[in-house]
Amino acid sequence: MSKTFTVSDVASHNKPDNLYIIVDGDVYDVTKFQDDHPGGKKILQRVGGKDASKQFWKYHNEGILKKWQGRLQVGSLDTKPKPEPKPEPVAEPSAKTVAAAQREASRASSEEEESADALEPFGEQIPFGDPGWYQSQHSPYFNETHAALRAEVREWVDNELEPNVTEWDEAKRVPEEIYKEMGRRGYLAGLLGVKYPTEYASGIKSVAPEKWDLFHEMLLTDELCRTGSGGFIWNLIGGYGIGAPPVMKFGQQALKDRILPGLLSGDKRICLAITEPDAGSDVANLTCEAKLSDDGKHFIVNGEKKWITNGIWADYFTTAVRTGGPGMNGVSLLLIERTEGVSTRRMDCQGVWSSGTTYVTFEDVKVPVENLLGKKNQGFRVIMSNFNHERIGIIIQSLRFSRVLFEESVKYANKRRTFGKKLIDHPVIRMKLAHMARQIEASYNWLENVVYQCEKMPDTEAMLRLGGPIAGLKAQSTLTFEFCAREASQIFGGLSYSRGGQGAKVERLYRDVRAYAIPGGSEEIMLDLSMRQSMRVAKAMGMKL
Repeated sequence: MSKTFTVSDVASHNKPDNLYIIVDGDVYDVTKFQDDHPGGKKILQRVGGKDASKQFWKYHNEGILKKWQGRLQVGSLDTKPKPEPKPEPVAEPSAKTVAAAQREASRASSEEEESADALEPFGEQIPFGDPGWYQSQHSPYFNETHAALRAEVREWVDNELEPNVTEWDEAKRVPEEIYKEMGRRGYLAGLLGVKYPTEYASGIKSVAPEKWDLFHEMLLTDELCRTGSGGFIWNLIGGYGIGAPPVMKFGQQALKDRILPGLLSGDKRICLAITEPDAGSDVANLTCEAKLSDDGKHFIVNGEKKWITNGIWADYFTTAVRTGGPGMNGVSLLLIERTEGVSTRRMDCQGVWSSGTTYVTFEDVKVPVENLLGKKNQGFRVIMSNFNHERIGIIIQSLRFSRVLFEESVKYANKRRTFGKKLIDHPVIRMKLAHMARQIEASYNWLENVVYQCEKMPDTEAMLRLGGPIAGLKAQSTLTFEFCAREASQIFGGLSYSRGGQGAKVERLYRDVRAYAIPGGSEEIMLDLSMRQSMRVAKAMGMKL
């Protein structure tokens, strides 16, 4: 039970076998923590019985406090201001009242939404640390439903996820319960690039299903990325976000009815298996083969897939296979279930440690013909359509990670002192931050426009007209991520070179950069594609030269 202490009470707990400290008015019993303290026992013993706030914040960030607060805090000082009482809870409205309110809300016109006032400030208000609409800038894209989702996700991230991410990353595994919670909260169902699928999921607490749009999906991914770990994000949505949409959009109804409930609830996992040892960006030349059985009821699959995110845990593999002749017109997409002949082994990679990167082998795997996604030998179109959704996910993640690096740099620069003044007071540091901010904001505004076009265009039109811009933005966002990782590392110095501690996010994200620059199409391929595709579409639509 939390107690109230006087300063003199705490001062009496100053021996190694009875050691208390004060941080920001709260009292912590660190007696049993001494052996676990990364800096050793003596540092804690020197501040035993005293206010250690200054020393704590010099060497730690807020995530460390959140991680250990629940385990070590025993009370607070009597001089600490009491928190304001929470308002009385309002009685839950009946289902009938909620339905009526949702119908009324759905009748609100888009004109009213566009003319709405700017939303209330949210977050820590560090310039460029969050998108502009978090800081009461007007936006035509976001409304109160997005603000409600933002608050819901951020509370979960701040209290349950971010304090543990470093530990999970080092363990190279996120507890399965976290993935299941994504399903229980309804988040998995909102990450498919489609309207919220109420036939397979009950919804999200803060947003009515009929209000769900691509900006909610963008926001959900963006807020989860505040954890500052590509491995964590890919563990939760890396395989699912690219493996499940083809099933939703192109699977036969019976297949969807059988597979999707388990996927959307978090009870089952899925991945996308396209890349091969000899076929990465060159998808049209993949060699994993699927031949029809003599009775025509099954495809027999043989081949290998490499660098498959979440494959080690996957129950299903959305797999590109060759069912016809060479080139793109011989490619199909199959949903392969984990069964006899499917083997997986984990791959050790430079970054995204907890994502479960996998080498997959298929040996005479029998796949029912009903598991074909789309039409036979027309899977390349399905793959290309899915690439847009995949690349937008990479863009969202890269730009939020860039913001995380920027925000961490600003915070550190405002407390680290060199040559008699704070880092932030050195012009060269401000110049680094300015270059980070200008690239983040330019890229993010391009992202908002692309998402808006995806929201308004039919799927086929979006696939054709937006393929070029999305490819270009994918390259732009990962180059921005790489730049911010380097500049943040320079600002943090040696702290960004050691794992854990104040520079943990910077060190981890620096390792994750290549996992974003290469998958989904390398930067070189993306930049070339952005021009080729855009020119081809413009010519077809009457470009005048």
